[in-house]
Amino acid sequence: MAKRDFYEVLGLGKNASDDEIKKAYRKLAMKYHPDRNPDNKAAEEKFKEVKEAYEMLSDPQKREAYDRYGHAGVDPNMGGGGAGAGGFADAFGDIFGDIFGGGRRGGGPQVYRGADLRYNLEITLEQAANGYETTIQVPSWDECDTCHGSGAKPGTSPVTCTTCGGHGQVRVQQGFFAIQQTCPKCHGTGKIIPEPCTSCSGVGRIKRKKTLEVKVPAGIDDGMRIRSSGNGEPGVNGGPPGDLYVEIHIKQHPVFQREGDDLHCEIPVSFATAALGGDVEVPTLSGKASFTIPEGTQSGKTFRLRGKGVKGVRSGYAGDLFCHVVIETPVRLTERQKDLLREFEQLTVEGGSKHNPQSNSWMDKVKKFFE
Repeated sequence: MAKRDFYEVLGLGKNASDDEIKKAYRKLAMKYHPDRNPDNKAAEEKFKEVKEAYEMLSDPQKREAYDRYGHAGVDPNMGGGGAGAGGFADAFGDIFGDIFGGGRRGGGPQVYRGADLRYNLEITLEQAANGYETTIQVPSWDECDTCHGSGAKPGTSPVTCTTCGGHGQVRVQQGFFAIQQTCPKCHGTGKIIPEPCTSCSGVGRIKRKKTLEVKVPAGIDDGMRIRSSGNGEPGVNGGPPGDLYVEIHIKQHPVFQREGDDLHCEIPVSFATAALGGDVEVPTLSGKASFTIPEGTQSGKTFRLRGKGVKGVRSGYAGDLFCHVVIETPVRLTERQKDLLREFEQLTVEGGSKHNPQSNSWMDKVKKFFE
């Protein structure tokens, strides 16, 4: 019967943390432990399944192999795996499949994929909405000009490691088990450099800066990532390079706040315009727009301008612009202006509740509260 997915066995997702894996294992191990389930074959099989899943996912190298290749990456009796790998034993050098004296399959130093890199790119809201092209500089490893990548001093050359015989791995016997691990002398390369190159200190590569072009698609949102394949750290022993992920961060805009594909902004409106009504001009990312506010508009009223937001990366149409009215109270009034406002206030009070329905409604609620 085919094995179940290790994450499924523990009831976890693939992005589970180490603590979550440990907690899930402890819970299930206690549930299915043979001491708690005597003569229960089903529980015994469950316990073995949970134990195997935890052993694989709690080990960072085994988990990486499983995430990349599935069961073929951690089962030495199965073929497959990544390039240059013959199951988990070849790819990551752990427990041998043949515990009674079989040799290591494949031979030669181990091959590792390079690590992924992240670059934080800060752009404006306008650049995010309309698309943007720029160049960035990222760390890169180039072949050493002095030793041409060998790591050895000019006139000398690397020699085969005598400890592992050039395999990059050594085999340690532990009882009935044969354990394979990285050679401590050559660190898995299979070679020893007696006289390292002085320019690169025996690494064979020089760290430099690499300039890359980045095309930011229109509609991208904060936190989204752009993948640049093969521009991460170089692989080990000829392994493939990792990838570069450019993470987008949008600067705070002085006018707009973005929520998905929609935009929001506050529109200050004078007291007279709010009371009498009138046309209001507002900015958008594509120019100017105007709309009419009705007579008696209150502060906080929201007006929606369809299609004036952002067209997202995966959207078929643009979002909307929401304009929130903020009635501006006049300041630094002249005596004449103050007299007019006092006269206006008196006329409003004399007119009764029809001029201030919200205030009168609120006062009625207050009276009922104290009653």
